[in-house]
Amino acid sequence: MDFLQILQIILILFPSIILHECAHGWMAFLLGDSTAKQAGRLTLNPFKHIDPVGTVILPLLLYFSKAGILFGWAKPVPVNFMNLRSPRRDMMLVAGIGPLVNFVLAFLFSLVFKINQNFELNELLKFAVSLNLLLAIFNLIPIPPLDGSRLVMGILPKPLADWYGSLESYGIFIVMALMYFGLLNELIYPWVVRCAYWLGVR
Repeated sequence: MDFLQILQIILILFPSIILHECAHGWMAFLLGDSTAKQAGRLTLNPFKHIDPVGTVILPLLLYFSKAGILFGWAKPVPVNFMNLRSPRRDMMLVAGIGPLVNFVLAFLFSLVFKINQNFELNELLKFAVSLNLLLAIFNLIPIPPLDGSRLVMGILPKPLADWYGSLESYGIFIVMALMYFGLLNELIYPWVVRCAYWLGVR
């Protein structure tokens, strides 16, 4: 992989992750919680969002190791769910907007892909579509603290939702175990392919 390829990955991966996190913060702000705004996180400045492990180290390790999957995360935008007007309902809206942004980005990149005639640019656009689909689908996995778990917690009865949320400290270990045994790729990749196909990107 040459410098140009690395630069292309950075130019797509970083904005996609950062827009995902900013969307969480803006939705929370609109629904009554100003925690992210007070922390200076409602900005597209990448230096405010970069997580050394999730934004830089892990994506590069996955790429160089040819793990077959590429994902990462930015520094989570702080949200105090108790400040939201309707905590359980609004928690779902705050969680859902992040993956939705990535789905929208994938759709927009797919539109450019369909009208573009440059082969090299189309390869980059295919990567942009796949990456955003991967980020959206990965974050919808119902493992705390991923966004999918917030959606599930908003549906479950409160006692069960509280117990489910208590698993958050173990979530990263569950994700790493799934990745280590190759199950994460099997769980996500088929859906990335299906969604890309539905968007007309093959």
